[in-house]
Amino acid sequence: PPSPAASSSAPGSPSAPGAAPLARTTRSIPRARDLYVDDDIGDGFSFSGGKYAEAEGPSKSDEWFAQGRMVKAHALYGNKEKAKDPFFGLTMGSGSQSSGDVFNWFCVEAGSSSNPTVLLIHGFPSQAYSYRNVLPVLSDKYRSIAFDWLGFGFSDKPQPKYGFDYTLDEYTSALESLIDAVAPDKLSIVVQGYFAPIVVKYANEHQDKLNHLILVNPPITDKHAKLPSTLACFSNFLLGEVFSQDPLRASDKALTSSGPYMMKEEDATVYRRPYLVSGASGFALNAITRAMGKDLKAYIESMRSILASDSWNTKTTICWGLRDRWLTYDGVEDFCDGLKHNVVQLPMAGHHAQEDRGEELGNIIKRIL
Repeated sequence: PPSPAASSSAPGSPSAPGAAPLARTTRSIPRARDLYVDDDIGDGFSFSGGKYAEAEGPSKSDEWFAQGRMVKAHALYGNKEKAKDPFFGLTMGSGSQSSGDVFNWFCVEAGSSSNPTVLLIHGFPSQAYSYRNVLPVLSDKYRSIAFDWLGFGFSDKPQPKYGFDYTLDEYTSALESLIDAVAPDKLSIVVQGYFAPIVVKYANEHQDKLNHLILVNPPITDKHAKLPSTLACFSNFLLGEVFSQDPLRASDKALTSSGPYMMKEEDATVYRRPYLVSGASGFALNAITRAMGKDLKAYIESMRSILASDSWNTKTTICWGLRDRWLTYDGVEDFCDGLKHNVVQLPMAGHHAQEDRGEELGNIIKRIL
């Protein structure tokens, strides 16, 4: 049998357009909400219900979840104690608990498995859902995989100190485990936003696996080392915990404040869902923000050093949405001048370029590759 780190299980549903069929099971397809809420206790300290809760019946979240599968990768550390919330010490609901010895990652795949592999990595904070308009564009020539980072979307969201602490070093190690599980052979990687330095660190240690690296609005200059206030507020003591439990601040505002993106209500429900049903999403957001505040500058400096090094041989392209309200374009071209890295501009896109101009970005990726 396959090792736990490389095994996967499908929800028994059709895959994304153009994808190889996922293995079917005899059980019914779970709805997205059932993935989180399956006990009577709930998650205690969390924002839920009210005007922004989903109505009964199929939702956009359910439809998206049905296109994907769960992949097991990266072992938990430490003991198997039940996770408790950091305020009252109450045991969190099942959605906040680790599901086993190896974490579950939600992945959506499009395109034939015989095609070259492209891994699409979302930024902070976002989900694999952000690549929903990119996947179909790539599916005719590539096997494209988008996944939710631990702490986001449908992937596991362990409480900090209960198996995963959301440090940048842990994310680098976890990424290696996931890539080994979904793409054991050579691949190209597209990464957007603040997770780019983590991916570059991984890539530097595995250049033999990469065909091409595409960075979309990465934090790359000294001015980029400080998180925007929209994200930095989640690291505030106590107040950050409150903010992160509000799905409108944690999802809607974090996405729409970074550029010209006008979010449709049906898409907003997908991004809000993790925060509506579980306090775990908010506590993970706190932990990630604090880790970014502590280590982002060093990771950016390391990324600049790697990309400018004579030992860096991976084909690299930087795509930049010029309407980014978080990261200034000033200095990006200066950094790339004299290096082998191409720069491609998206004049109408913001920080989350795959949201603003998904189809355009998909075609740019195809031309680059």
